[in-house]
Amino acid sequence: MKIILIITISMLVVAAILTLFRLTRGPRSLDRAVAADVLVAIVIAGLGLEAAFNRHPTTLPILVVLCVVGFASSVSIARFLGPRESDREDR
Repeated sequence: MKIILIITISMLVVAAILTLFRLTRGPRSLDRAVAADVLVAIVIAGLGLEAAFNRHPTTLPILVVLCVVGFASSVSIARFLGPRESDREDR
């Protein structure tokens, strides 16, 4: 069980490092926004792993809050970076 935990944690750390690279070097703001959303998902996965390994439900409210924050940030970024009505062509 410990070996699986170590492998999973190392995979999450590698994913977080690659995501931080994209977050800092993203050529556009949309790339940075997607990287931030992926980083929130990695944190959620890490907290879920910790809760499952230690068998305690105390981190579940934190997971729910992070899920809501991740969803709200994705929706707001899509709202503000999406095409404006003045940019659309009249058909």
